Order: sequence, then structure tokens, then C-alpha cells
Amino acid sequence: MPPTKDRYHHGDLREELLRASLRLIESEGLAAVSLRKVARTAGVSPGAPYHHFADRAALMSALAARGFEILGAAMTSARDTAPDPRAALIAMADGYVAFARDHAAYFRIMFRPELSQPDKHPDTEAAGDAAYAVLVDAVAAAADSGFLPATDTETTTLAWWSLAHGMASLTVDGKFALRATQSGTTPEALTDRITRIFADLIDRS
Repeated sequence: MPPTKDRYHHGDLREELLRASLRLIESEGLAAVSLRKVARTAGVSPGAPYHHFADRAALMSALAARGFEILGAAMTSARDTAPDPRAALIAMADGYVAFARDHAAYFRIMFRPELSQPDKHPDTEAAGDAAYAVLVDAVAAAADSGFLPATDTETTTLAWWSLAHGMASLTVDGKFALRATQSGTTPEALTDRITRIFADLIDRS
């Protein structure tokens, strides 16, 4: 479709540029993303992206922030629908991995500060902090309930994040699905099993 100035309203253009960026990442990888190529993919003029993004880092920052918002919402939903704090942490870890599987393009950007330059784009760091705060609150609730030790909850939070993020990274890289297949199960079932084993270890500690 040829570029056109009138194809999108102002607000719609920003969203379409973000969607075009995700399509490029999914089909060609992070290195393929440039403002010019995003414009071509979106079917707009080469200068159109600059109305919303000063440079490539600004675009990446917006994508990373959006990813953290989606992740935070997924973890909040998992926490709020769980029957108890222990189940909430298990569901949140499962949800973290599911987010990475379903939104791999976002996941590949979110933890790459050299791409999004959060020091120049504080909204990205704020979105990441907000998502992490959901986990912090869940660990605090689990400690209050007696499931987790009440001391050193900061380290416990990092341990849960490390577990979930490690499984998510393996999922995005395709390693987790391979291991699940070799074990005669599904990636989702393997994720849940590992998370429950981790929870059981904490129960016994």
C-alpha cells in the first residue's frame, strides 16, 4: 500500500507504528526495526514516525513500556483471581511465562536497556517498576499469610522473579518447548510443575 498522509488519524498512527514494529520483530528480528522501515511497513510516509518518536530508541522505549503494562496486567489478574497467596505466586509465574510466549516481540525488547535507553525515557522504567511492584505485593501477602518467611522478602521476590524470567527466556528461545516435548508434556504443564516444585521447596524450608 503506498504511503499516505491521510490513512490514519493522529492517535491511530502511533498505534499502527507500534503494531508495524512488532510485525517486523516477529518476522525479521530486532535488527530489522528502523523508523524508515516501520513507516514502510505501516504504509505511511518516511517522515511520519517522527511525529511520535524522535528516534529508534524512543520507539523501542514505547514498545518496552507497553510490554511492561501488559505483563503487569497479566500478573495482577493472576494474583487477584487466585484462591490464596501461595496459589497467587504460582499463577503469576505461569502468567509471566505465558506473557513471554504470547508476546515474544515485546519480551525481546523489555529487558534490553541498550535498545530502549530507559535513562532517557523514564516512562519505560516506571512501567517496569510498576510491573515488579505487583510481584512485591504478592510476596508480601504470602509472607503475611505465613507461606513465605517474613524476613528478607526482597531476596524472596528476586528468587520468584528469577524463576519466572528464566523459564520465560527459555520459552522465547524455544528451549522450553523442546524439553517439554522430550519429557512427554506441554510447555504449560512443565512451567506449572516447576513452579509448584519451587513452592514446595519453600514450604519445607
